[in-house]
Amino acid sequence: MKRQYQIEQQRAVQQFRRIATEQNPNIQMILPLADIVGMLQQGVGNLLRETGLALMQTVMEEEVRHLAGERHQQHEGRRAHRWGKEDGYCVVDGQKVPIQKTRLRTKDKREQRLGSYELFQRSGPLQAGVWDKMMRGLSTRNYGAVVKDFHNAYGVEKSAVSENFIEASREKVKQLMERPLGELRLCAVLIDGTPFKDRQMIAALGIGCDGTKTVLGIREGATENTAVVSSLLSELVERGLDFSTPRLYVLDGGKALAAAVRKHAGEAAFIQRCQVHKKRNVVDHVPDEHKADVKRKLQNAYAMAEYADAKRALERLHRELMDLNPSAARSLEEGMEETLTVHKLRVPDQLRRTLCCTNVIESAFSIVETVCRNVKRWRDGDHIERWVGSGLLVAERQFRKVIGHRQIPLLLSSMATAVSKKSLAKGAAAA
Repeated sequence: MKRQYQIEQQRAVQQFRRIATEQNPNIQMILPLADIVGMLQQGVGNLLRETGLALMQTVMEEEVRHLAGERHQQHEGRRAHRWGKEDGYCVVDGQKVPIQKTRLRTKDKREQRLGSYELFQRSGPLQAGVWDKMMRGLSTRNYGAVVKDFHNAYGVEKSAVSENFIEASREKVKQLMERPLGELRLCAVLIDGTPFKDRQMIAALGIGCDGTKTVLGIREGATENTAVVSSLLSELVERGLDFSTPRLYVLDGGKALAAAVRKHAGEAAFIQRCQVHKKRNVVDHVPDEHKADVKRKLQNAYAMAEYADAKRALERLHRELMDLNPSAARSLEEGMEETLTVHKLRVPDQLRRTLCCTNVIESAFSIVETVCRNVKRWRDGDHIERWVGSGLLVAERQFRKVIGHRQIPLLLSSMATAVSKKSLAKGAAAA
């Protein structure tokens, strides 16, 4: 059973919602601004608190004016009188922040509760923000239902909720695309594309030297061509990513991606073509009755720890495929060496299985697909970019360290040794 103060609090909140939705257009205009407080990224700190506090103060003053009229003026319809101020608090960014609250008394000298103040004391929905609610809700519910929830909870027009989400998602993707990268120490970068409508979204994901994963950037284009990928990489350079550092680049197999990476990283680039994509491409060429056998032989070859053993197994399979299906043989031969880069670098077994393919970034794309599955119609590039970027940010929240991350120092050592040997060989050739 609810206590009296809980009943009064609920009534105050309900009264404020009625004011916001039916009687006072000024509050209707201000309330969506209050939601923006919750849309700002967590951890913005003082800026977030100061901005949120100012907006909340404005909303409360509007409710006071509606109930008690303008200060020092007659107001026939007033339901309460100002009764000084008292110290209170609001919740901004999950923290209690001091605030000055105007006290009101009814004509019979009872305390008039402020619905806006009661709402702002909660750490729940209003401060959670439209973007966070949309992203959390879309995995189990549709976009329309979440919009309706906001409308029912706050009296905010559905169009305003949608507009807030658009602006919030656009701002979050902008922040993603402008993150400084100069402090990142990456051992590997994975680049892959995923189709949306008739467009291709290219994403880059970095693996830190401690095994942590970070979304680096996205780029939209018609295909995974060199120009699109180069544009993405150039942007990463502008944001501080050092391409002169020896690093493994795991790609889905497209020549365009490899060419773009070499253009930016040169001798520091160790290209690992995705073994999963390679197996898929080869098997697609062979007749159905041979698919299982060819797939098994490819898996066995790539599972070998030593480069020489894996190379011999693939060459043996290549000879068999020349008789069976020359197209499959040519597919296997194309980029074969680059599918064995992790073997040549003697990457230990656990980490090698992580870095031999683009599964890490494709797992992130699967979360993007979950987030985007309720989008019924894709409109333009901005629409696609906002949703894909938002989906990747949701995925990033769930990231864990890569399997085999304790073996990363061995990978770094192998790459440094390989670069040193290349330099010595060039020096000897020049002499």
